[in-house]
Amino acid sequence: MTDHLTAGARRYRFHPVNAPGRLPYSLRIMLENLLRHGAPAEQVRALTGWQPRGDRTEAVDLHPARVFLHDTNGVPALADLAAMRDAMAALGGDPERVNPAIPAELVVDHSIIADVFGRPGALARNAELEYERNAERYRFLRWGQASLRGFTVVPPGKGIMHQINVEHLARVVMTNDGVAYPDLCLGTDSHTTMVNGLGTLGWGIGGIEAEAAMLGQSVSILVPDVIGVRMHGGLPVAATATDLVLTLTELLRAHGVVGKIVEFHGPGVTALPVTDRVTISNMSPEFGSTAALFPIDAETIRYLRFTGRSDEHAGLVEAYAKAQGLWHDPAAPPSYTADLDLDLATVVPSVAGPRRPQDRIPLDGVKAAFREQDRTPAPQAGEITHGSVAIAAITSCTNTSNPSVMIAAGLLARNAAERGLRTKPWVKTTLSPGSRVVMDYYGQAGLTSSLERLGFTLTGFGCMTCIGASGPLVEEVSRAVAEHDLDVAAVLSGNRNFEGRVQPEVRSNYLASPPLVVAYALAGTVDLDLTTEPLGTDPDGRPVYLRDLWPSPAEVRQVIDEVIRPEMFTRAYAGVLDGDERWQRLDVTGSATYPWDPGSTYVRRAPYLDGMSPEPPPVTDITGARVLVKLGDFITTDHISPAGAILPAGPAGRYLTGLGVPRHQLNTYASRRGNHEVMMRGAFANVRLRNHLAPGTEGGLTPNLLDSGRLVSVYEAARAYQEARVPAVVLAGEGYGAGSSRDWAAKGPALLGVKAVIARSFERIHRANLVGMGVLPLQFLPGEGADELGLTGHETLTITGLDALNGPHLPAALTVIADGVTFQARLRLDTPREADYYRHGGIMPYVLRRLLAS
Repeated sequence: MTDHLTAGARRYRFHPVNAPGRLPYSLRIMLENLLRHGAPAEQVRALTGWQPRGDRTEAVDLHPARVFLHDTNGVPALADLAAMRDAMAALGGDPERVNPAIPAELVVDHSIIADVFGRPGALARNAELEYERNAERYRFLRWGQASLRGFTVVPPGKGIMHQINVEHLARVVMTNDGVAYPDLCLGTDSHTTMVNGLGTLGWGIGGIEAEAAMLGQSVSILVPDVIGVRMHGGLPVAATATDLVLTLTELLRAHGVVGKIVEFHGPGVTALPVTDRVTISNMSPEFGSTAALFPIDAETIRYLRFTGRSDEHAGLVEAYAKAQGLWHDPAAPPSYTADLDLDLATVVPSVAGPRRPQDRIPLDGVKAAFREQDRTPAPQAGEITHGSVAIAAITSCTNTSNPSVMIAAGLLARNAAERGLRTKPWVKTTLSPGSRVVMDYYGQAGLTSSLERLGFTLTGFGCMTCIGASGPLVEEVSRAVAEHDLDVAAVLSGNRNFEGRVQPEVRSNYLASPPLVVAYALAGTVDLDLTTEPLGTDPDGRPVYLRDLWPSPAEVRQVIDEVIRPEMFTRAYAGVLDGDERWQRLDVTGSATYPWDPGSTYVRRAPYLDGMSPEPPPVTDITGARVLVKLGDFITTDHISPAGAILPAGPAGRYLTGLGVPRHQLNTYASRRGNHEVMMRGAFANVRLRNHLAPGTEGGLTPNLLDSGRLVSVYEAARAYQEARVPAVVLAGEGYGAGSSRDWAAKGPALLGVKAVIARSFERIHRANLVGMGVLPLQFLPGEGADELGLTGHETLTITGLDALNGPHLPAALTVIADGVTFQARLRLDTPREADYYRHGGIMPYVLRRLLAS
C-alpha cells in the first residue's frame, strides 16, 4: 500500500478501504466514509456485499467533507441557521451551538442580471445594479461570515460556483489533523456534480438538508444502483463536448438513471480531457442521476497541476487514489447494474429543446422540428416572427469551463467578423463566463474584439441567462411578442431550458454549444437549416455558410496550446475571498443572533420554528384535504418555484408594491429567497404552469374549492384553505420536481399548507426536500395515477395509516380515500432518518431538538 506514497503523502494517515475489486469507484468512496466514521456493521456490509442487481432497501449515513452553496440557496440557508439560533435561545440553549461543524463554502454567482448588453461598460453597469439590488442580502452574508465559524464566502464577480470549484476549491483528497480522505462534496445546487469530472464524488442536496449537514448531521442515502457507460472511439471533427453531453442526456434519460449513479470508463475516457469530463458531469441532473463520476487518472493529476494546485497536493491525490483502489484502470472495469456503450464517433452536432434538455435534435433537423410545433400563424409583415432568436447567450459553467468550445466560439466570431457578418439587431447577445480565466485567454488569443464586434461583450461573471437572470428583451421584440403572440427563441450554452426559466416571454429555448450560439445570433432565427442554408451574406452579396466559418479542431487546439497557461489560474484566484471595494464597504459586525430588520423585503425570519416544542407531537392522519393543484408529467422545480423576474401583477409583485417597492425594483425570485412572504406567494406562479384544475389557463391559477370553484391564484386558494383549517394536497405525474435543487419548491408549498404530494414518480432531490419540510411524499402504484384512478382533483381526500409512523417500522404504503375512490399509495420515506425528519416536522426541528438534547 505504501509503494504509491510520495514523501509528502506519507505525512498523512488514511483508513484503508480494501474494497472488493468489482465495487464501483463511487461506492468505494462511500465505503471509506463509513469506515472512517465508525458506521454500523450492517451499513458497511451493504456496500462490501453490494450486488449489481437487486432491490435496494439498505440506507447508509454519509458524512460530507464540505458543503457547497451559492447565494440564492445560501441566503435562505443562512436565514434558517439564524432562525435556529433564535429558537435555540428561546428554548434556553446556547445559540452559538448552531454553527457549521464542517467547511461551508458559498460563492455569490446567482444574483447578477444581464440588464445591459452589447456595449462597452456592460460588466461595470450590471455589477453596479447587482449591488443596488442586493446590498442587503450581501450584508447578511457578510454577517454570516463574521458570526459562523468555518463559513467562507467568495464575493460577487469571481465566477460561477461550479467552475470555481473545479478550477480552485476542489481538493479531490482532503486532509485534516494528519488524516487524508476523499473530498465528498455536497452542494445546494444540483450541478454540484460538475466536480465528478475531477474524480470527486458529490451531488446536489436541498438547502435544508445542507443545513443539517453543516451542523454535523450525516446525510442518509439509499445504496444506489450504479450504471456504467463505456466510452470508446473519438469525437468527429464537427462535434464538440456539448454535442457529446446532449447525446448522453438523451441516452441516459431514455435508459432511466433517476436515483442512480453513473460512472464513465473505458478507452474513450482516457482520451477525454478534464474540461470535457466536467462538461459531462455538470449535466448529471439533466440525466436524472445522483452523480456522474469520472475516476481519477493521469489526466486528473495533470489538470490539478495545470490549474495551480501544488505539486505536493497533486502527488498526494495520485498516491491516495492508487493506494485506495480509486485509480482508473480502463482494462478492468467494476461490475455495474447495467453497462451502456457509447461510440464517440457517432456523436453529431446537435441542440436540445425547445423545453427539455433530453430532447436532442440533430442540427440538420432543427428547422423541421421547430415547424412541427403548434402555434397560431404569424403576421407576414416585419422581420421578427416565429422562430426569431431573441436571446443568444454564451453562459453557464457547463460550457464556459471548457476552452475547446469557448475558443471555437471566439474563432467562429473572428471568421464571421472578417467576412463582414453581424448579428441581427433583434438578438440580445450576452457573454457571461464562469471564470475570469476565460477573458484572460480570450485576450491573449486576440478574440475579445471579434466577439465584441458581434455584440458578445462581457456582461458579468455569473450564471445570468442560464438561471433566468437574462434581463429584458430588445424592446421591439418584447412588443412584437405581446402584440402577435409570437414564439421567439433563445439559444444558450446552458444546461436547462425548462418552460418559463430562461425568460418569461420566450417560449422556445435551445441548448447549444458556444459556437452554435454565435451562429444562431448571426442567422437571427432557428427556422433554418444551418447545415445547408446560409447564415447571411457578406458585403459583396455572397452567401456565407456555417461550414465556411467553423474552425478546425487543429486550429482550436493550436490556440489553446499557445495561450492558456497555469499562471492564468493562479492570478485569477489570488485574493478570491477579498472582494472589490463595494464588498469591503459592507461593514458588518458578528453576533450570536441576527438583528432582523422588520421592514426588510429581502431577509425575513421564516416561521418554521415558531412555537416549537422540545418534543415532537405524535403523527396523525391527514383528513379532509383538498387538492391545491393537479399537474402533469415532468413538473420541474422551476414550475413550482420560479427563479425569474417577479411580475407586478402576480401575488408576490402585488405584495411588494403594497409595501412601497417600485415596480422596477421588484427584482427576481432568486434574489428574494431570504423572504418567505415573497417566496410562498411565488409557489406555483410560473407563467407556463398548466394546472389541470384550471384547463385552458397558464400561470398559477386554481379553483377555490371552498368558494364554488372560483378561479384565483394558487396563493389565494391556499390561504383560504389555511384559514378554514383545511389541509392541501398536490397531485402530479412522472418526474415531479425535476431540475434545480431548489428548496423553496418544498418550502413554498409547505408554507401554503400542503401536507402531501401524490405523484407517479419523484426526482431525487425534490423528494428529499419535501421530507425535509415535513411534507409527505406518496407515490401512485405502478400503472396508476390520478387520471387512471378517475380523480378529477375536486375530491376531498383523507390519508390514513400515518399513526404507524409513530412506531419503529415504516409501512410500505398508506391508504388514500378520495370521495368514492380508495387506493394505496407507496410511502416515499426511503430511509429511517427520513422517517425521523417527518416525525419531527422537518429537518430543522429535528436538528434543533438533537442539539438541545445533547
